[in-house]
Amino acid sequence: MDRRRVVIVAYEASELLEIASITSTLESANWHGALPYYEYRVATPGGHPITTATALTLNAQLVLERVTGPLDTLVVAGGIGHEDAAANPLIVGHVRRLAKESRRVSSVCTGSYILAAAGLLDGRRATTHWHQAERMSELYPDVVVDPDPIFIRDGNVATSAGITAALDLMLAFVEEDNGTELARTVARNLVTYLQRPGDQAQMSMFVSAPSPANSLVKRTLEHISAHLRDDLSTATLAVEAGVSERHLTRLFLRHLGQTPGRYVRQARTEAAAHLLASTSLPMAAVAVRCGFGTAETLRQAFIDRYGIPPSRYRLTQAVG
Repeated sequence: MDRRRVVIVAYEASELLEIASITSTLESANWHGALPYYEYRVATPGGHPITTATALTLNAQLVLERVTGPLDTLVVAGGIGHEDAAANPLIVGHVRRLAKESRRVSSVCTGSYILAAAGLLDGRRATTHWHQAERMSELYPDVVVDPDPIFIRDGNVATSAGITAALDLMLAFVEEDNGTELARTVARNLVTYLQRPGDQAQMSMFVSAPSPANSLVKRTLEHISAHLRDDLSTATLAVEAGVSERHLTRLFLRHLGQTPGRYVRQARTEAAAHLLASTSLPMAAVAVRCGFGTAETLRQAFIDRYGIPPSRYRLTQAVG
């Protein structure tokens, strides 16, 4: 095999940044010695130029209806036109056909809708942009939609989260095909992480949801954020808030969907992740600063949250 044929399926109102993230990663891999090299092409219905979600025009290199296998990797782009594309029998039919002729099938962001419409995600665990996960679950009940991870591999099918998660997925493919060192080199060239773990949450708890409307809950969250290394048991938080433990728990469940204890653990784990990625503090120091007490307690919380130990997480963030 002298090349890896990669076909990127795009359509009207596809997201240009996703497509560019795919092609830039693969081209960088080629420049730095990927063998076999990646031959990547964009295919659209009729081979027509498309107007992307950012109003720029993108020319295609291939006519979707005429593409034949075997392919190394099939990638379906996402974008604001995803529901129209998923309802288009021509696009869905050819994606289904090409998936049978591909070693690896994948989607970026809401491209997962097209894979789902083609029946390629039935019974599989998959992800998409966090904002679209609930809608996808409603439309495709046979798909096990998980809104948290940056990307998910289920057999030879991979789905990724929103937009720049395409970088993470492509780096994972480059590493799988060529080894860690080349993937690390590509990540350095792109000035990005190598690579965020697939199970890392798409959105930080600090930005994924609006501030709770309840003033008492809001004040409690601010207290937690400012006092991570202190005693943040539900009993202590209830005293701080001037309410009973039971009432505080009821408010957290109503406004945040989780108990105070669970929120505190999540806040501490995310704070630890930030320190691991941005400092060289020893693991024990990170644990103490974030309120875990011991490195082992931090390790257990990290595995529960991200699926990997903190030492591995820190390693994957080392891009310099």
